[in-house]
Amino acid sequence: MAKLEQRRYSRLEGAKMHLKQKIYHSILTASVLLSLNIGFVSATPITIEEQGSFTVGGSYKQHAGKFTQENFVAEDGQRAYGDFAYVEYQKPVKAKKLPLIFQHGGAQSKRTWESGPDGREGFNTMFLRAGYSVYLVDQPRSGEANLSTEAVTPDTPWASNPMYGDKTLYVLSRIGHYDEKGNPVPNAQFPEGEENYQAFQQSWTIGSGPLDNDLNADVLAKLFNRQKDGAVLVSHSMGGTIGWRTAIRTDKVKAIIAYEPGGTPFVFPENEMPKITDARFKALSASAIGVPMEDFLKLTRIPIVLYYGDYIKIGSENVGEDKWGTEYAMAQQFVAAINRHGGDAALVHLPDIGIKGNSHFLMQEKNNREIMELALKWLKEKGLDN
Repeated sequence: MAKLEQRRYSRLEGAKMHLKQKIYHSILTASVLLSLNIGFVSATPITIEEQGSFTVGGSYKQHAGKFTQENFVAEDGQRAYGDFAYVEYQKPVKAKKLPLIFQHGGAQSKRTWESGPDGREGFNTMFLRAGYSVYLVDQPRSGEANLSTEAVTPDTPWASNPMYGDKTLYVLSRIGHYDEKGNPVPNAQFPEGEENYQAFQQSWTIGSGPLDNDLNADVLAKLFNRQKDGAVLVSHSMGGTIGWRTAIRTDKVKAIIAYEPGGTPFVFPENEMPKITDARFKALSASAIGVPMEDFLKLTRIPIVLYYGDYIKIGSENVGEDKWGTEYAMAQQFVAAINRHGGDAALVHLPDIGIKGNSHFLMQEKNNREIMELALKWLKEKGLDN
């Protein structure tokens, strides 16, 4: 009888031990998954002190005539509102002094900074977890700010051909190429699969009016002027030119982090215009505009960093690689001009520091946490993380 009880006890203890091992293994596995960001769940909860949305800027045009309820659908006496930015923001508890204001690129919206095509965590909440207040901007005539006081024109980006741009945009963004059957083949860091391809293609927007980057900069400057201590601007692609112009318009821009600026002009002193490197398709070449030296020098008073990904090569048969080769060449001249006049600008080509495989949308790719941590380190080095 005693031996029987002993065996039962041993089995019970063994079962308990086995259960403990399973629980420990589950906890360990979950911890590893969280640390690797597999499943795109962070181990750190976010505590929000304040969040909301609002519009900045804007104007209206008045139609002649008199409004009457008898003819209430007519334009007579009514206004057309538009040309404002839509801003969504979150502030964490014990936020750092300077918020981050995110400016998207061309034919995009604030979605650029949100979850990636495969659902992985985006820069908006990554930087929030790091203690920064985050402002996501839809520029005038885009995204949730899609009212315009000007009618769409043929040069409105993608307006003339909105339905058939998937391969064009995929290649120009250097996300990958197509095999002999026409199937998309992503580069190393972009999530593979038809579902992710479709999610990426569904992120594009068409402007509701002509692209006007001076208007965009005017409105963005108004948002910066609302920030008591200023803010750090984070831009992408065509948002780069908006950023340079915004920093000329207001001293509330305390630094600029620019991810692959290009597609619209870089800014130079009007008497120091750069050499233009032509792309194989000349219309894709990088460009520049001149401003008075007094304005350009405003860019030398703040730290600026530019990040570029992989697959950049002038003369490549891939039109995206070739185009961004010319943009990178222009960025080199821009950084040199800033530093020549006593500024603090840095150009980071990710493959040169061992980070390979990134496309134009590096903030949405598999290693986006590594990309984000580079910016955190830079902010700390510049004393902007207090």
